Amino acid sequence: MATALPHSSSSTTDLFGHPRGLTYLFTVEMWERFSYYGMRALLVLYMVKHLFQPGNAETVIGYAALKAVYESMFGPLGVQPLASHVYGLYTGLVYLTPVFGGLLADRWLGQRRTVVLGAALMALGHFMMAYEPLFLFALFVLILGNGAFKPNISTQVGSLYAPDDPRRDRAFSIFYVGINLGAFFAPLVSGTLGESLGWHYGFAAAGVGMTIGLVIYLYASRTLPPDVRTTRLAAGDERPFGRDEWRAILALCVLTIPVTFFWATYEQAGNTIALWADGYTDRRVAGAVEIPVTWFQAFNPFMIFAFTPFIVALWAWQAQRGREPSSVAKMAYGCFLNAAAHIILFAAALSAGAGKASWLWLTAYFVVLTIGELYLSPTSLSLVTKVAPARILSMMMGVWLATSFTGNFVAGYLGSFWSGMGKSDFFLMIAAIAALAGVVVLVLARPVNAVLKH
Repeated sequence: MATALPHSSSSTTDLFGHPRGLTYLFTVEMWERFSYYGMRALLVLYMVKHLFQPGNAETVIGYAALKAVYESMFGPLGVQPLASHVYGLYTGLVYLTPVFGGLLADRWLGQRRTVVLGAALMALGHFMMAYEPLFLFALFVLILGNGAFKPNISTQVGSLYAPDDPRRDRAFSIFYVGINLGAFFAPLVSGTLGESLGWHYGFAAAGVGMTIGLVIYLYASRTLPPDVRTTRLAAGDERPFGRDEWRAILALCVLTIPVTFFWATYEQAGNTIALWADGYTDRRVAGAVEIPVTWFQAFNPFMIFAFTPFIVALWAWQAQRGREPSSVAKMAYGCFLNAAAHIILFAAALSAGAGKASWLWLTAYFVVLTIGELYLSPTSLSLVTKVAPARILSMMMGVWLATSFTGNFVAGYLGSFWSGMGKSDFFLMIAAIAALAGVVVLVLARPVNAVLKH
């Protein structure tokens, strides 16, 4: 369905069976995710414990206006509910702007220059976080930078391979490990600096990480294939979309609906789960050493690169027997595993009663949630690069990433119920939403598979 992409597959540039460019893109994405998750690990705690407290909030430019807008929609808001809404708005817009970043690359700048622009903006935004009055402006700059960076780094992974290259799915699994390697170290470094030395040290560490990523990308540009836009213009490819291309676009758009609700529930991990770890979890190990709250944010990315080889091996074993699930079925399983993870915390809240739950409950939660993510996220990224028309590949990747926009916006709304609900009821509500998303994906599986031929 998708037209052929420019690709680089010369054996002279291969490293460990993949184009050398994959190694560089892996490393650049690792540092970008280090910066994003390092800042995200601190964001809610920073707002709740410091920035939005009386005496500090008044110094933030635009705070009063933003609070007034939210209170006009949701009524009076305390510090935690307002922080949850801001978190949801930020993480949501981070995944909406890639639509426009993809369009910018496809139509005007090309993927490479758009990635450089995005990386520079994100580095600037992280350093701006060190100055409290510019907090909201810093978030805005980070949002714009992510929008330019995110869809165009992912599509370049697919462009390294010919359309029928069987290494493509494995390449995205490797790339996804890079994402989570950065996300694993981010809370350990930025989170520890922020909690022990001061919030701004943690944000500065995120800025340094993004700057390193930008330098590596500039060095690696010689190993990357030409931009899709450059190749298309050189070939004079301005023909209208054919029927199969329109069917592929429609199929991807249909799938975005239930996937939105996967992310709405998954993103509680950086919001209400941080509050559960802080106030409702016994974090003592062997009765003495206490696990820092932000370290729990490292559980998921660590498990990603620990579990990925086993998941990939399982799929290969199933494929040999003709039993590997389709891409869409894997997405449904991811939703159901997400629901199961929140059922674990539902049980933890019931068992703890008025006391605190063991940190082992959170560990079990992250194990199941991580496996669900592995079934849904890298599979879907690979799917987009295989079926989306090459002429709008970056924009379609942005559209796919935008499922996290509405998902994160809803996640912030759901998180605002945290303070007013019993914790077991809250986790049960989240589990029900994730399970419903899985049911919808299963209902859509047959017609969508017929279109995508997967």
